[in-house]
Amino acid sequence: MSIDNTKESILGVANKLFSRFGFHKTTMDEIAKIARKAKGSLYYHFASKEDLFREVVSIEMANLKNQLSFIVNNPDLNSSEKVKKYLVKRMEILNSAANYHETLKADFFEHFHFIDDLRIELDAWEKENLKKLILQGVETGEFAIIGDIDVLLDIFIMVIKGLEIPFFLQNKYTKYSPHFDGLIGILTKGLSL
Repeated sequence: MSIDNTKESILGVANKLFSRFGFHKTTMDEIAKIARKAKGSLYYHFASKEDLFREVVSIEMANLKNQLSFIVNNPDLNSSEKVKKYLVKRMEILNSAANYHETLKADFFEHFHFIDDLRIELDAWEKENLKKLILQGVETGEFAIIGDIDVLLDIFIMVIKGLEIPFFLQNKYTKYSPHFDGLIGILTKGLSL
């Protein structure tokens, strides 16, 4: 098996185990055993369990950005439709990103800073893309901005991130997902002319 295939195999097993048991309860020994790899092979590719987990979460974030990019760059949608589809798709994807959920837990958030750069990078990416959508909407006359767009985007992102803990850690996603259109309408109504 090639080095790339070995790494992919380790990542696949790690993703499943981290998703099922969480970061704390998953061991490198278990990952090696289920992946049918020597423990040394894991450490060849990843210096620590933290590095492996970080890579697994990074893959989830890359998937999120990839799918949201299709919406942001879709020429067939107007800005209002893009913002609505973006927010719905974002929550849908994050609902299935079990390892991302782990990073939302208070003990993880407070004690494991090796994932902070991924969070910061995702926040910056979202701000840049939401800004792009809103400015497109301003240009087409769909939206009007009152105030500093960067400050407003920071608050907007805080609001949507504030939904993550109840939706994903308190398992309220299924209950409330049918009502996303109404919620998104409230969030975007302030942008509309």
